[in-house]
Amino acid sequence: MNQYIEETNKGLIHTYNRFPVVLEKGEGVYLYDTAGKKYLDFAAGIAVCGLGYGNEELNQALKEQIDCLTHTSNLYYNTTCGKAATALLRIAEMDRVFFTNSGTEAIEGALKSARKYAWKKGTGRYEFIAMEHSFHGRSIGAVSVTGNEAYRTPFEPMLPGVRFAEFNDLDSVKEQITDKTCAIILEPLQGEGGINQASKEFMEGIRSLCDQEGILMICDEIQCGMGRTGSMFAWQSYGTKPDIMAMAKAIGSGLPVGAFAMTKEVAEYSLEPGDHGSTYGGNPLACAAVAKTVEIFEREDILAHVRETGAYLEERLTALAAESDEILEQRGTGLIRGIKVKKPAGEIIQRALDKGLLIISARDNVIRLVPPLIIRKEQIDEMIEKLKAVL
Repeated sequence: MNQYIEETNKGLIHTYNRFPVVLEKGEGVYLYDTAGKKYLDFAAGIAVCGLGYGNEELNQALKEQIDCLTHTSNLYYNTTCGKAATALLRIAEMDRVFFTNSGTEAIEGALKSARKYAWKKGTGRYEFIAMEHSFHGRSIGAVSVTGNEAYRTPFEPMLPGVRFAEFNDLDSVKEQITDKTCAIILEPLQGEGGINQASKEFMEGIRSLCDQEGILMICDEIQCGMGRTGSMFAWQSYGTKPDIMAMAKAIGSGLPVGAFAMTKEVAEYSLEPGDHGSTYGGNPLACAAVAKTVEIFEREDILAHVRETGAYLEERLTALAAESDEILEQRGTGLIRGIKVKKPAGEIIQRALDKGLLIISARDNVIRLVPPLIIRKEQIDEMIEKLKAVL
């Protein structure tokens, strides 16, 4: 194991604080390191591996696609891009989609689309309102709308024209609106920010404000979307359809793929040929993963499973919080949960690792639980017992 760690540390720029574990293979909701140690996975590659590991149907679809074609560039059509677009637009209830390689790139496309829409409409608008404690990615544009100074400060000056409002405070949003505001961007449920869920009143208020003021609503569904909350996308549980939506992570079940989608109105008045592009975006292999993932989600009724197991997870966490002095609060919905603890989350995560449990943090003192969406009740029980021992 040390050999792999030494090679990685020697060869790569040190931008990740990795745990001293070298993972080699996965099966279902379990991962195994090079020494054969088994880990119960409640991280899912940061909410990516919704179908877990080793799904035979998905793997077969990818193998068949590799044998056919993996890349052509976007100068030509391919056999899977249209299938993936049709499937994704159906479940997202949107009209047009652009495939990217990541969630960060999806946010970049969403921001560009909003500004181009305002430019083409001749409104002169260019400003964005984003939320405190939000996280939208690592590029300059995505960091500019991320509500965490620690991410922004080392790379200033940021993208001009970004104002920040308090999450779940509609009056705070209203105070930031000017005649230059082109869009409001938010996560219906903040992941990195601490598992903070938007209230129904807040989401409805944002949608109403946007309609009244001629502002676009952008929903970042990169982490909370694709079934994780019990709805295919989190906004759907509020009935507040955005004008633009960013997606990634679980839409490809582990393949590096993202997307931003929009309504017909935005599509007609925003991006045109030459405005945006991606060499690898929409490549046949990534799109095969998207199309097969959507097919499995729908056929297996993953949403119903998430609602059932999510309710059970909440029940077990509530009981654990009641008997543990270390837990201050548990929050979230579906299979995205946060446990606010007294100690730094990093200490608990390391001890959990020793016990064969993979969990991650969301801010300094919040443990984030985002297991594969195929998790079963008995595996939730297993997690609770391991976490109880750690606490």
